[in-house]
Amino acid sequence: MIVDDEINIGLLLSKFLTRHSFSVSTATSGVSAMEYMATEKYDLVLCDYRLEDTDGKEMLIKIKENYPRTGVIIITGYSDIKLAVELIKLGAYDYITKPLYPDEILNTINKAIETQNALHIDVPRGNERSENQKPKHARQVYESEDFVTGQSSASKELMKQIQLVAPTNYSVILTGESGTGKESVAKAIHLNSPRKDSPFVAMDCGSLTKELAGSEFFGHEKGSFTGALYTKIGHFEMANGGTLFLDEVGNLSYDIQAALLRTVQERKIKRIGSTKEIDLDVRIIVATNENLGQAIHKGKFREDLYHRFNEFSIALPPLSQRGKDILIFANTFLEGANQELNRDVQGFSAEVEQCFLTYNWPGNVRELKNVVRRATLLTEGDEILVKALPLEISTYAKTSAIETTIGGHVTRPRDLKNAALEAEYETILKVLREVNFNKTKASKILNIDRKTLYNKMKAINLDT
Repeated sequence: MIVDDEINIGLLLSKFLTRHSFSVSTATSGVSAMEYMATEKYDLVLCDYRLEDTDGKEMLIKIKENYPRTGVIIITGYSDIKLAVELIKLGAYDYITKPLYPDEILNTINKAIETQNALHIDVPRGNERSENQKPKHARQVYESEDFVTGQSSASKELMKQIQLVAPTNYSVILTGESGTGKESVAKAIHLNSPRKDSPFVAMDCGSLTKELAGSEFFGHEKGSFTGALYTKIGHFEMANGGTLFLDEVGNLSYDIQAALLRTVQERKIKRIGSTKEIDLDVRIIVATNENLGQAIHKGKFREDLYHRFNEFSIALPPLSQRGKDILIFANTFLEGANQELNRDVQGFSAEVEQCFLTYNWPGNVRELKNVVRRATLLTEGDEILVKALPLEISTYAKTSAIETTIGGHVTRPRDLKNAALEAEYETILKVLREVNFNKTKASKILNIDRKTLYNKMKAINLDT
């Protein structure tokens, strides 16, 4: 259900979600939305915060009181952290600010529905409900994976470690640069473990505030604090019997780490406002792109918690170290982009493949996936060409080739003249790279005319 009094926004969102196989209804007021919900079951409601007859907070309270199994995402044009905290305490799954980005919306919706399914509470519709029923864990939350198996030595070593640790109950720390696919590896470990038919629950610790931490980790009882209008199950309880993945664990505050340590040691939790202990059988996988050893040394991360998590560790290689696996990833992402965008792009030109293999991929797998999706959208024919790539990627291969040319242009041993010449060429290259090979801009920065720049580039075959 999309609730927004701006008809065009509701229409655009409806068309976008319908293309992604969702069944969508739209309402332009709070009253009409509640009328729809009285006759139809909805998994999720996307509600604009400012409506003509009510607001998102009042809608959230009504929905959670009457339909606790329905997830709610609030959309607003105003970014207010206090409001976001309040809405999430009241039961909103998330809070998205305008302008709306399709990738963000789709990702948030999918995760919200996965979370609702993980809870899997048998609750009657309407006001008659049993809020304290335990979640059922027979359903696997993640039924498909985007984990790609490569052929490089780095990929084979990664798979070897996944296969080694997956059958155990060891806690695992995943380390690596941002975008290397730590959540995908965590899912792969889960799906190759005896817990594969139980929930895999992912939690982003990077955006977790101190005010929300206890409720998000351990859940709360109705009435346990102001605004606790319903019983909420925390992520530990959601994952009971399965695997809990804590992403960006290095961002947790020290006091939250202390609460986590007790839970990991005792394997029991209490919901906020409850005296009843709940036994846990949860495997914990954590991920970080920080050096936790340095964080311990600086007093930012508890050493005892680190050792509880670090029963096994896996360092994920950056994409730049995975050789021709880059093309395996790219083709896999192309298949997904074709399906998402209803395209039939067959592959990449040889020049594009060379760009992919040459580029250093600072954003790793995540960056490659976004590049392929964007290029697929821009491609009208059967093959992705260089013109569909971002400039920083298409020019990287060119500048790398130029660096090689410079390195081989000056003879050894170098005399003062040759050293000065090499420094000049390196300066020209640096400026060209900064301006994405815009020769007009480069000549202005270098304080030479375009003809002089062309002549200097031509002297060592840089006139490309």
